[in-house]
Amino acid sequence: MPDTISTARSSVASQRIAEELRERILSGQLAPGARIKQDELAEDLQTSRLPVREALRILESRGLVTLRSNQGAWVASMDMRQCELSYQMRERLEPLLLAESAHELAEADFAELEEIQQDIEGTHSVEQFLVLDRQLHWTMYRHHNAVELATIVARLWDTTQHYRRAFTSMTISERQWIISAEHRLLIEALRDSDVKSAAYILELHIRRTRTELRRHPEVFAPGAEHG
Repeated sequence: MPDTISTARSSVASQRIAEELRERILSGQLAPGARIKQDELAEDLQTSRLPVREALRILESRGLVTLRSNQGAWVASMDMRQCELSYQMRERLEPLLLAESAHELAEADFAELEEIQQDIEGTHSVEQFLVLDRQLHWTMYRHHNAVELATIVARLWDTTQHYRRAFTSMTISERQWIISAEHRLLIEALRDSDVKSAAYILELHIRRTRTELRRHPEVFAPGAEHG
């Protein structure tokens, strides 16, 4: 019994550390290619190295960390081709996830979507925009019954976050109105129960970001600032 309790506590600690590290990566505190020093992390989080190592394995399985045998851990990074492929996957998979949820969206969901979109239109903060944009999309997907599909889509969001941040930092002032227009078209199609049009709008919404990212290769340059 004591071993079982110890194992359970270690698992809980590893999950907690994994979530903390995930937040640091997604918020830009840890940039792509940054070295993750396990001893320093364990000291910072006041824990032992064992749950830290397990947390790193968890994040490796989510595509956020790269582990190299006998060398250590780094925040995962992408080149342009890898990022473009991730966006192409989003173009195909997210409309499916949206369709899984769309028919269950209720008036309370639409009220929440409207409130989030108003907040998006009222912010000039890149960090706040990233949080709100993710919140808007996942509010649309919240009623899905497709856990495996949602897990894949969530991973694609997470692994491209740094590049979305860098791109948004450069372009938010000139393209925010386009994003807002697409969001409102998407919400309106969902409100009208026109799932086919909503899925198409979402596909184009994601594709436009992909094609615009292609025009900014500097985002993927080694050592580029992603936060």
